[in-house]
Amino acid sequence: MRLVVFDIDGTLTQTTKADEECFVCSLAEVCGFSNVDGDWSRYKHATDFGIFREIYETRTGRFPSPSESSRFRQHFVTLLAGASSEVAFAAVTGAPLLLSRLAESEEHRVALATGSWLESARLKMASAGLCYDDYPAASSDDAFERESIIRLSMQRAAERYGGLGNTVYVGDGVWDARACRNVGIPFVGIGTGIHATRLSAEGAVCVFPDFSDTELFLRSVYEITNVAQPLCATKLSLT
Repeated sequence: MRLVVFDIDGTLTQTTKADEECFVCSLAEVCGFSNVDGDWSRYKHATDFGIFREIYETRTGRFPSPSESSRFRQHFVTLLAGASSEVAFAAVTGAPLLLSRLAESEEHRVALATGSWLESARLKMASAGLCYDDYPAASSDDAFERESIIRLSMQRAAERYGGLGNTVYVGDGVWDARACRNVGIPFVGIGTGIHATRLSAEGAVCVFPDFSDTELFLRSVYEITNVAQPLCATKLSLT
């Protein structure tokens, strides 16, 4: 049984821009932090809690208290909810069909490992017509390090599904690729253009622009989890 673990922002939902804008706005409105670097790849831990904690420590010289973290998070989620009520978030092309196909498959199981906080992850997926709670998952509520989030997602998947075979992670960030390298599982990237090139440089076995070609994606997952040197490692760079 193969396990396919998905990131959410930029992977299953087209929410990267809205998420960043609401996060930066919340930092200004709740904490008074301006001129925040929105390139999350520059932070030690590219997760909601990891980024907030690092910025807060840099600006104040201390880590945020639980109440300060909670206040920021609630404001951030409120801003996201407002954005989604104006225009519903969209799923990445082909994501709903792919998840449906994987759910029906006897060979695959799905889990989620997101750097988002749980409440915001649920909101974004629901707005895009997907359901976070359909799958075993781990989020920034569980840990601020992405490696820990991935490992916990895999553990919860094993507990729900029973015995699992090889695992592959699907994400859109260079931080996803680095975390997968540290965890020791193959990484499939989602991106186009320069972004796809960066993902390949960070070790992505394959890079897809989206999930519009469901059959090719499933075939690639099969190759990655069954062949020591996957065919798609040399043949697929779908930008």
